[in-house]
Amino acid sequence: MIEDDESLSAMLKEYLAPLGIDLSAKPNAEAGLDALADGHYDALILDVMLPDADGFDVCRRVRNGSDIPILMLTARGGETDRIVGLELGADDYLPKPFNPRELLARLRAILRRRAAPGARPSGTWRFGRLEIDRDERAVRVDGENRTLTAYQFDLLCALAERAGTVQSRETLMDRVRGENLEAFDRSIDVHISRIRNAIEDDPRHPRRVITVRGVGYVFARRQDDD
Repeated sequence: MIEDDESLSAMLKEYLAPLGIDLSAKPNAEAGLDALADGHYDALILDVMLPDADGFDVCRRVRNGSDIPILMLTARGGETDRIVGLELGADDYLPKPFNPRELLARLRAILRRRAAPGARPSGTWRFGRLEIDRDERAVRVDGENRTLTAYQFDLLCALAERAGTVQSRETLMDRVRGENLEAFDRSIDVHISRIRNAIEDDPRHPRRVITVRGVGYVFARRQDDD
């Protein structure tokens, strides 16, 4: 956890310890980034407002070199801040003040995406030039790796698993989160935009992940898939 409010960090550390979660807290971006470089962590809880850096910039730097799940905290709570965080690669957000039980639920949701490989569907899907490797949790176009967060990978799999079927935003979020957690309407749209940027030749005119206005999204099968 990178959070300058040390009383909040101490409270969460005490709350999470009996549940088997070992929280390591750093009070600023410099210390947090050094810890990430030197150690292995399952997830990152990242505050937006830090004394020595902008949390969004920290998110960008972390995501450039790691696919660690990121849960962002924001005291400002505005939808714009949440969208920016998601666009930079965060997996989830939580406005301050928050209930520790909700933080735990969201943390467990993103940690489940790092479950043992045997707990996940295995194998590789190929759709023309697009390859989704569920064992390696990798996405490739023409053999070239494309970068997605853990949440975005699971969202792409949820779409591809029901290729040709229109799915609502609510259905997709329920399938990926595995938790009945509040989400603002545009969060799913931001993740879809990131997926399109990764896999589409022209993200502004997508041919794979199609918007069905007023309904949701559909992963389109194309003639070049065979």
